Amino acid sequence: MGKSFKPKASGYSDAGASLVRRALKGFAAASGSPREDIDRNNSTLRQRSRMLYMASPVATSAINTNRTKVVGVGLTLKSVIDRDVLGLTPEQARAWQQKTEAEFFMWAKRRQNCDALALNNFAALQQLALKSWLLSGDCVVLIKRATPTELNPYSLRLHVIEADRVCTPAKYRGGAISGGITTGTIPEGEQGAGHNIYDGVEVDGSGRVVAYHICKHFPREMIAEKDDWMRVRAFGARTGLPNVLHVMDSERPDQYRGVPYLAQVIEPLLQLRRYTESELWAALIQTFFTAWIESESNPTEMPFDEIGSGEGGPGDEATGTISDDDHEYEMGPGNVFHLKKGEKVVFGNPNVPSAGFEKFFDAMCRQVGAALELPADVLLKKFDESYSAARGALLEAWEAMKMRRAWFVDDLCQPIYEIWLAEAVALGRIRAPGFFDDPLIRDAWCGAQWIGPVQSQLDPKKEAEAAILQISHGIKTNEQITREMGGGDWEDNIEQLAHENEKKTAAGCPTGLTVPAAGASAPGQEDNDDE
Repeated sequence: MGKSFKPKASGYSDAGASLVRRALKGFAAASGSPREDIDRNNSTLRQRSRMLYMASPVATSAINTNRTKVVGVGLTLKSVIDRDVLGLTPEQARAWQQKTEAEFFMWAKRRQNCDALALNNFAALQQLALKSWLLSGDCVVLIKRATPTELNPYSLRLHVIEADRVCTPAKYRGGAISGGITTGTIPEGEQGAGHNIYDGVEVDGSGRVVAYHICKHFPREMIAEKDDWMRVRAFGARTGLPNVLHVMDSERPDQYRGVPYLAQVIEPLLQLRRYTESELWAALIQTFFTAWIESESNPTEMPFDEIGSGEGGPGDEATGTISDDDHEYEMGPGNVFHLKKGEKVVFGNPNVPSAGFEKFFDAMCRQVGAALELPADVLLKKFDESYSAARGALLEAWEAMKMRRAWFVDDLCQPIYEIWLAEAVALGRIRAPGFFDDPLIRDAWCGAQWIGPVQSQLDPKKEAEAAILQISHGIKTNEQITREMGGGDWEDNIEQLAHENEKKTAAGCPTGLTVPAAGASAPGQEDNDDE
């Protein structure tokens, strides 16, 4: 009988997929479908993400930094129609764009015009939708209609919905409202029969999204109303326009709900918060001095008065003690307590704050920032390294923010503009021949750019010189540079400058400034890059 040979492990079997290597034996990973890995856990992730935003300064910084840089005070519409397809001259195109922008701004600038709840204008709705997207993983905006008024001829209204309200109706998941059950199937005899519902998103047999199921109030809200859901079709049957705008970031195929921005760093953020709190309390305790007196006599006869914190509290309004329990003692500045016979207190001597706290905190923030695509310098607003390092951090963060802005525009701003423009053309307030006849012509009329906050600049002079070089070599246009560096419109700037120069000439003032050659420094100024 020949010798038996065991097959030799090769490839990933001898590497990351090995089941015998000591380091990997206990690494039993079991990934499931997006429904199992994401939908069932999303409710917990949302609650924890929001709690960290409210209680962890680092988490708050991560969310608010994205809010400020991605949308800022709001993304502004810049109409850019395809005049070649439409057969328009530059002057005709410019006139149409200016009128359309003015008409859109009339609708967007007033909260009663665009918000179904009349709470926010369009710019504020953008901020709300972005923060909701980052905190909850996704954000749903309902397209509603209201009666036009003399001050607002448009019926379009936007209603931002909390992500938790988009959920599978209880009757389709066995009556359960929570407990991780997020999938259901619509039975025969009901609208959408045979369709599956994944955490509130209804899909047909091919996996295409056809409707959203929205609870009429916030789940788990402490109210007496009965849970009830409404089914909203994803797209209008006649117009094909969206009835629901779903802002989310997909990380896996066949994923219908988004994951909170902080999901991957919830644990380190929580532990970092706890560590910070313990250091804070330890430093605070060191400022307290409390004397413990053990006596067999009546404590009321002692010539000492117990002095509370002076802040007042529910237990003792005079001394400010928190508890009135006889077996609970509190510390405070300058407090004197009387112990009962046989009681002793051993007071520890905390050697804090730890000398390595700041170094450890910075190291953890670097890891958290790497996961969130926010370098620690940007996350902590701490630019104490060299100029090159600070600029590199800003550039790295800006790449992620540009990407996130593009997604946000595609999911929210541009669809809303197209819905609004369709109504404006239908009402005759905007003239766009062929808009409802040919999809290509319609798309040409709907062309737009959304201008928002520009990239931060540590040294505007160097950035301007680099821009001049890019223009002179044809790498970028004046319009691109103006949009990137100032967020404005180059043609508008030229017209305004011409007007200003006329006034300067009339007043006998010089009309321009001499621009130094690229790379040259101002007189008496040296180029110290890293100082």
